Amino acid sequence: MHLQALPPRQLPAQDMAALDAREQRAQRLTWGVGAVAGAVLMVLVCLLCTRALF
Repeated sequence: MHLQALPPRQLPAQDMAALDAREQRAQRLTWGVGAVAGAVLMVLVCLLCTRALF
């Protein structure tokens, strides 16, 4: 007994402009979170260094 596979379905069209806009927003958010994390780490390092010196 052999079964015939169904043909593949058509995928919906993608809005490339909307995808690009969302990707840019996500990249900006990622860079913003990284900048905040870097600033916090820099403050902590400065506090630790001043505490070690004095």
